[in-house]
Formats: sequence, structure tokens, C-alpha cells
Amino acid sequence: MESRAPSLTERRKAVTQLEIARAAARLFADRGADAVTAEEIARQAGVAVRTFYRYFRTKEDAVAPLLTVGAGHWRALLAAADPREELLDALERTITEVLTPKSDADLESLRWTLGLLRAATADPALQFVWFRVNGESEAQLREIVATLAGPEAEPYAVRLIAAAATDALRVALEACAADESFSDPGAPAALASRALRELTAGVELYPVDA
Repeated sequence: MESRAPSLTERRKAVTQLEIARAAARLFADRGADAVTAEEIARQAGVAVRTFYRYFRTKEDAVAPLLTVGAGHWRALLAAADPREELLDALERTITEVLTPKSDADLESLRWTLGLLRAATADPALQFVWFRVNGESEAQLREIVATLAGPEAEPYAVRLIAAAATDALRVALEACAADESFSDPGAPAALASRALRELTAGVELYPVDA
């Protein structure tokens, strides 16, 4: 079934949520989540506090759209891959594309994300949002991997590859966030590609004839 295009209202809602998420990420990265209030985030984003709470239950929840937008773009790229391309090649290619900044805005977004992950190391609520976003992304990625792999693929291997690909991105971003002197925009893509190759080494996607 062909997916329905989002309405104008839905697009506006998504834009507002992302603006709030960016404001929250900037404040959290600069000062830590404990020192930031929902009122400050709303003011920074240029929205009313009631608008903030219409979209998010807590201040930590506000960062989820920023963390999911990259994963959503990645899944869209992968879903559009040529079925003739090897699955792991498509995964590595799209991971590299989505993690490689192509503009100053992309680089700024990457820095916000890394700053947010640094803040999350000392904030269980932020960590929960990060792990929840990754869990949701893995579940959605599994369906795309299964489609690209075809009906003959082992369901276990499909789950394993989706988990490995999700963790490759997660670990790469966390490793770069842990580097306070981070300066190489190509590092997340390089680390994620390496992690994907290492995590999927030896995985048999299709049944091996006895």
C-alpha cells in the first residue's frame, strides 16, 4: 500500500517539533539537562509553553525529533536502494551518506547531536530517550532489511543485521561524543562503517545448504 503524503498541518507540526528539539539540544549541550527548564526551551524555540507541552511530556522528550530525523533519512535512503545491490553494501553506503555532513547546517546538527549525547552520559532521562529512539529505529529498519533481503532470508539473520546496523550508528556517535576534542566530521561515518563490517562478519543471511 502506498503511504499517504503528510498534510500541511502535519508538516508544520514536524517543523515546530524539530525547532523545539534543536533548542533543547543546544541548551542541554551547553548547560546540561538539569540546569534547563521547559520554559527556557520554549522561549528559545519561539513557542508558547503550552505549545511545548502539547508535543512533549517532558523536557528530555523534546530532543527525540532531532535524534530521529537522521535515522528516518537513513531508512528512506535504504528503502530506495536498488534491490540488486548487496544488502550490506547498501547499508554501509547509506550509513556513510547520512553521517557525512554536506553543509554547514549538517555539521552544526552533528555537533548538537554529539553535545546532546555528552549531556546524556550524566542524565538517565536523556539516556532513556536515546535508547528508546534507537529501539524504535531498529524495529522500523528490520522491515526494510527484510524487504531488501527477500523472502528467502533467515528471519533471525534479518533481525541480527538490523540490530547490528542500528548499533553501528549508535556506537559510532557515542564514541565521537566521548571525544571532547572532536574535530573530524568524517569520523562518525568511518567508525559506523567499521562497526557495521565487524558486527556483521560471518552472518549468513540465507540458509546454507547442508
